[in-house]
Amino acid sequence: MKILIISPGKGHDSTVAEGINEYAKRLPKQLALEWAIPKPQSIDDEASAILKLVKKEDFVVLLDERGKDIDTPEFAKLLERHIGHGTKRLVFIIGGAFGVSKAVTERANLTIKLSMLVFPHMLVRLILTEQLYRASSILEGGKYHHS
Repeated sequence: MKILIISPGKGHDSTVAEGINEYAKRLPKQLALEWAIPKPQSIDDEASAILKLVKKEDFVVLLDERGKDIDTPEFAKLLERHIGHGTKRLVFIIGGAFGVSKAVTERANLTIKLSMLVFPHMLVRLILTEQLYRASSILEGGKYHHS
């Protein structure tokens, strides 16, 4: 299954790029991670750029501070459900500093939050990549996640 992470803004900051790359290379081969980092000029331009990247058949997960609160085992079950149901591409959208437009929110199949805390979107890229690895480790019965 392909996983596309859309995160408008600048490319990966050097302070988080190493961590993102490390967790991404630990992902199992069946999870092909791709990044799209559009550089819009406004929130409306951002919505257009995001929606152009999303296909009709994609399952879209929006990361938003107002989203559903889930824990790591639930996140692993989400991943497992889409692997098991033959989802071709799971898309995660990380909003920019000013959130996302109504059009993007309406396109999302699911809106979740990673924490009750608010993080800069650059750091969310690292956290999401680590959680994808952690979830895949749980599904494989690995020892990375201790609960």
